[in-house]
Amino acid sequence: MNKLRHELWLVRHGETEWSAAKRHTGRTDIPLTPAGERQAAHLSRSLAGRQFASVLCSPLRRARETCRLAGYGDTASMTDDLLEWDYGIYEGKTTQEMKVEQPEWSIWTADVINGESIEQVGRRAQRVIQRTLEVDGNVILFAHAHILRILTACWLDLQPDAGQLFVLRTASVSILGFEHGRRVITGWNLQHDERI
Repeated sequence: MNKLRHELWLVRHGETEWSAAKRHTGRTDIPLTPAGERQAAHLSRSLAGRQFASVLCSPLRRARETCRLAGYGDTASMTDDLLEWDYGIYEGKTTQEMKVEQPEWSIWTADVINGESIEQVGRRAQRVIQRTLEVDGNVILFAHAHILRILTACWLDLQPDAGQLFVLRTASVSILGFEHGRRVITGWNLQHDERI
């Protein structure tokens, strides 16, 4: 396959209680809400049985369930490189809660105590990108907002903190690819009511 026609499809998991409440959900392994399950099931219709040369998935329950309900559970390979950012002491907290104590606080610039630095997450994202580029065909990833945002920044040869520019909705599909030999975003935040 011509690598310049290669596409990388990114799927953020469906809604969870914590995503609905805007809590930083790193390694806490929580399930989808009923609404999140419905979102994931809608993905199976919008993806319409598309075939991928490789299906990679975070081992966390919310990503695995989204992958299964979207119709790719039987072909998925789990990889720890797609785990969500380890938020350390910020796990379960909202940005608004942190801003009460530190008005300028942002996960994108904070020192993450007992967790991962953004550079560490960026290295995991680069490993995923390299793995996908070795596949002869399109690849789909089922994972989490921040790891996928950082992966997108890395795909575009930006610094990992540029991921803050790419907001991802739950159960959305985004597509990375090539145009004129350059890595680009070809679709972003597509959802089940849009043509994918």
